[in-house]
Amino acid sequence: MTNSPNLDSQNALGKLPRSNKYRRFLRIIASISTFGGLLFGYDTGVINGALPLMAQPGQLNLNALAEGLVASSLLLGAAFGAVFSGKLADKFGRKRVIKYLAIVFLLTTIGCSLAPDAGMMITFRFLLGIAVGGASVTVPTYLAEVAPAEQRSRIVTQNELMIVSGQLLAYVFNAIIAAYAGGASYVWRYMLVMATIPAVLLWLGMMIVPESPRWYASQGMLKNALNVLRRIRRHQRAHLELIEIKKSVDKEKQTIQATFRDLRIPWIRRIVFLGIGIAVVQQITGVNSIMYYGTHILEQSGFQTEVAMIANIANGIISVVAVLFGMWLLGRTNHRPMLVTGLIGTTSVLLMIGVASLTLQGTPALPYVILSLTVTFLAFQQGAIAPVTWLMLSEIFPLKLRGIGMGVTVFCLWITNFLIGLVFPVLLDWIGLSTTFFIFFLFGIIALFFVWNYLPETNGRSLEELERYFRSAGRGRIGKPKAEPSDSPAR
Repeated sequence: MTNSPNLDSQNALGKLPRSNKYRRFLRIIASISTFGGLLFGYDTGVINGALPLMAQPGQLNLNALAEGLVASSLLLGAAFGAVFSGKLADKFGRKRVIKYLAIVFLLTTIGCSLAPDAGMMITFRFLLGIAVGGASVTVPTYLAEVAPAEQRSRIVTQNELMIVSGQLLAYVFNAIIAAYAGGASYVWRYMLVMATIPAVLLWLGMMIVPESPRWYASQGMLKNALNVLRRIRRHQRAHLELIEIKKSVDKEKQTIQATFRDLRIPWIRRIVFLGIGIAVVQQITGVNSIMYYGTHILEQSGFQTEVAMIANIANGIISVVAVLFGMWLLGRTNHRPMLVTGLIGTTSVLLMIGVASLTLQGTPALPYVILSLTVTFLAFQQGAIAPVTWLMLSEIFPLKLRGIGMGVTVFCLWITNFLIGLVFPVLLDWIGLSTTFFIFFLFGIIALFFVWNYLPETNGRSLEELERYFRSAGRGRIGKPKAEPSDSPAR
């Protein structure tokens, strides 16, 4: 049964709280829900220090391929979690899905911490990845739907900040636990189990935050939507925003969504392939080889394991600082040159890592040079490439393409991430540090070529302008559309 809001009952709740109370409640909502991002970051970052210890004889006794499977199985699970969580959140609500994800985080973290062998570890890491992928989609969606329009960008990007903060937290805990363990290799279990704390906090916190008002409106529960808006907006604005939400929901219901059959239409195929390209570009820079195997890379360059874990904290710190800078920079520059600059920086650093590891092999300077270069790499990656990637993916898809477009591109992003996580330790063991990074350098050149030749500027362009650009199959400046007689999605 549809509930209708009573638009004449503005004083029904009595005296309204001051606006700072609304802002305070929004901060609480954002802080609680982004524990999902913190868990995302911690669970992807903790393997950085735990993997060298669990690989040792007497623990899980992992070879290079098994190391790759342990690290990357989470990413394969994340690909499926990202794809299916959106539909679950549409059906059951954002809040309920995040609560369920917190339970999955908790149980699978315990499973990983107690895993007796590599097979069980890979299985639980895959299941943990489903929660990571689900959080990567559901948490930003929830934040975007509860945030006021003028604060949406800042609040949603807070999740990205929490992800890199979770990775930094993992690096710090890895270093502390390893330092106080006296060389005991079993302490990787303590490193993993620490993630149960934010999982419990996320589950408890989601008990007190409201459901998304937009989800309530999409289900026809307008009274519930209005009640939530009254808790997070000024009273008069709540009514006006509900009217806008209802218009948006009605428009989406009337929009015929594109399907896979519509990929036969040139401009639709073009824009989906471009989305896939943007997603793949972010990953083939090799960023997650450093985020997941940073300790291993520093070991290969000459640091002892405990020292490598401490040094790896620098990678986490620069990631947090760079994300903050990237959030500031996004509103002040165009997106395409920002992405190009980031790719030039990362590609140059990849070449320097390859050259340094080849020419300085065996010298005392090598580990310090590699550390400084990985820090520089992450400054370009997290400060320019990562924030632009997600923003451009949210900008290029017209409404009728958003479902299939985001689903396919996010899946491809995670699968590329999985493949790199799987093969990196194998390449490191097979061809060495320098040749591996020369390969990533070549990937960086390909990424630069793709962005320079095929990626349009999206900043300041409406969805309609971008749609006309892709219909026209033009390059560079967005121009007038060329007629395509069969460019409407199949019904």
